[in-house]
Amino acid sequence: MLIFNFIAVCKSHTILLIQSGIRPETRTYSDYESVNECMEGVCKIYEEHLKRRNPNTPTITYDISQLFDFVDQLTDLSCLVYQKSTNTYAPYNKNWIKEKIYVLLRRAAGHSE
Repeated sequence: MLIFNFIAVCKSHTILLIQSGIRPETRTYSDYESVNECMEGVCKIYEEHLKRRNPNTPTITYDISQLFDFVDQLTDLSCLVYQKSTNTYAPYNKNWIKEKIYVLLRRAAGHSE
């Protein structure tokens, strides 16, 4: 049952809510077909941020602690994950997002070895 619930959450529609600054105009959202796609989206947002800050650098590299620092400096970052059993969306905070990113990147590193 626990494995089923984990798979169900990973395959659930996910809405990413971001507020990059203190002004309400910096709020935005995006949606994804799964939690993993959403976590990849957070990584892509950070990569785009790095490209804007370093436009003349041909290759952008970073480690997970830099990504987590970026997440922490955002005014708000949260996810709403669809729960099929209740037909509702459950909210998750930055710490949950960082945990899911860590698991995703760890799995990706394991497959590339």
